[in-house]
Amino acid sequence: MKFDLVNPPELPSPTGFNHGLLAPAGGRTLFVAGQPGLGEDGKVVPGGFVAQFAQALDNTIAVVRAAGGDVEHIGRMTIYVTDLQAYLASRRDVGVAWRERLGKHFPAVALVEVRGLVDEGAVLEIETTAVVP
Repeated sequence: MKFDLVNPPELPSPTGFNHGLLAPAGGRTLFVAGQPGLGEDGKVVPGGFVAQFAQALDNTIAVVRAAGGDVEHIGRMTIYVTDLQAYLASRRDVGVAWRERLGKHFPAVALVEVRGLVDEGAVLEIETTAVVP
């Protein structure tokens, strides 16, 4: 199952890697609820922004795999952060965490700065849509 990139020539180059992804027919759509960087104990993992980002990705991937998919089936991801500057300052390490988990797969991604999140101490949350075979 492979997504097709959608980058219309009349639009400027995307900020990320694509403007959209087109899922092949025959897949099942999985909507993954927002995943903060919570560990198995249900508490925010220590270590700051990058540690929470890595854990949130792990949590997201666990849901996708439990539904029968894998990282390449993730078509859309929205990352909510409480501090855009903290994200920007951590981009290099966030990129390392991303590549360790998703390799070179880049779904359609949006980054949104928010005032706060429900889980105490959470600085980010990742919401995802995947298309699993």
